[in-house]
Amino acid sequence: MERLLQARRRAVGARQTTRALQKGQVKVVYLARDAEKHVTGPIAELCRSNRVEVVWVEQMSELGKTCGIEVNCAAAAVLQE
Repeated sequence: MERLLQARRRAVGARQTTRALQKGQVKVVYLARDAEKHVTGPIAELCRSNRVEVVWVEQMSELGKTCGIEVNCAAAAVLQE
């Protein structure tokens, strides 16, 4: 999660992460294990097909705090500079 904290460009949330993956702008994706599978599954599949590293985080609340938001977060990504 250190890379996510230090990233100058990042996507926060499932929609932003999915869009960035579709555009080929992602270095690494963080997914929460306790998020619903219908949210994280398609993102994980996009990561596999685009050969993007996936880092699993235990809780959505932990990922949200790391991203600097006050709500839970299912997905986040570090974007290419």
